[in-house]
Amino acid sequence: MKIPAFAIPLFLTAVSIGQGQVAGQTGSDRKVALPKVSIHADQPDSRHEPGTPARFRVEVTLEGAPLDTGSLSYVLSDDGYQPIESESLPLTGQPIFIEGKLERSGFLRCEAQWVANDGQVKKETRSVAAAAYAPEKITPSREAPQDFDAFWSEQKARLAAIPVEASLAQLERSDSKPVPDGVELFDLKVRTDAEWPVSGYFARPKAAKAGSLPAVLWTHGAGVRSASAWKAINGAQNGFLSLDINAHGIENGKPEDYYKLLESEGRLKNYRYQGRENRDGMYFRGMFLRLIRAIDFLTSQSEWDGRVMAVVGHSQGGAQALAAGGLDSRVTFIGAGVPAMCDHMGMMRRRISGWPKLVPLLPDGKPDPTVAEVSRYFDGVNFAARCHATAIVSVGFIDTTCPPTSCYAAFNQLRGQVEIINEPEMGHDAPERIQKAFFEALQRHVEQRKSAAD
Repeated sequence: MKIPAFAIPLFLTAVSIGQGQVAGQTGSDRKVALPKVSIHADQPDSRHEPGTPARFRVEVTLEGAPLDTGSLSYVLSDDGYQPIESESLPLTGQPIFIEGKLERSGFLRCEAQWVANDGQVKKETRSVAAAAYAPEKITPSREAPQDFDAFWSEQKARLAAIPVEASLAQLERSDSKPVPDGVELFDLKVRTDAEWPVSGYFARPKAAKAGSLPAVLWTHGAGVRSASAWKAINGAQNGFLSLDINAHGIENGKPEDYYKLLESEGRLKNYRYQGRENRDGMYFRGMFLRLIRAIDFLTSQSEWDGRVMAVVGHSQGGAQALAAGGLDSRVTFIGAGVPAMCDHMGMMRRRISGWPKLVPLLPDGKPDPTVAEVSRYFDGVNFAARCHATAIVSVGFIDTTCPPTSCYAAFNQLRGQVEIINEPEMGHDAPERIQKAFFEALQRHVEQRKSAAD
């Protein structure tokens, strides 16, 4: 299959995920180990000239020994969007080498799995690796609409006409645990221009002096859940005005079934697609405006230092961080982990799009033109292009939810001081090491802003 040759692959980073032994059961209830498929880049540190192939080394073992029965089925693709090559190869007990290439910026993805002699596909043995081709050259699939800024200016003006009215209920305990000494915790609601308010947990150090504290807003990934009191508390313990908001303006601290019902049968069922035919009715319009109102609240606190306003989240929370940074000039720092909602129109360039795959395809295979147009007003790439804040972003090379191609399309548009954490072996995740790196970057930002002000 030919790939358009209009970009130059500058470097390769290849990765692997090896599946552990997966236990099945026979009729006698005896556990049977399945083969393990491991994929590694043959030369992960090498640089590649235009059209130079990447090579993957694949080994199939059973309980540590090379396997020579069955076959290996593999697919090479452009980050999971379009197959480049697929084949099934017999196993001989020796490593198998798979070669492929991209002629444009992106990620060459290799997926492989073991197939039994009887033709049964064993999906549990699936393993994935990816090679990066000049991701710093990835650009958005479409430009922002001409009235993008006018649209959002109007939305913000409507919000600004509503007073910043907050209700705070102080809490002495959260999740059956006492609030730590030295911290005040509140269940917070802030009025917006819609039915659903900002809703979260706000924490601050006790007896902080006026103008002494940076502020941080924590945002949530996809799904329906309460805000996190302990996330807010952790920020306060580290010297921040700290606000963790749920994504939907709903009540906090309810039983788990409350949130499950909202998502499965209630008003938040398939919320990610609600209103996508109309930019004024688009669900994410309200979510993004709640970010601005949350920032209104934080920056109105007497303890705010006037220097640092950070927004940090992962996945859908990363999309919110990009939106906040692009819509509100008060934001000085964003942390966007594996950001969702990036490059909705990827199919226009025969590329993968990010979560939630917002634009459906019509029966003729073309994108729905109405939704496609609306999506441009809610695309992370367009918010990133307007974000001058210091930014740290993470990307997983084998992420199928927020694919690396879509994440880089947004990252490359950021206008401020930027840093990216490339995770070759990571899928869609926000592991502790990345959260730690994000917080350390935020702390450095606080020190830099403080030094600049002195």
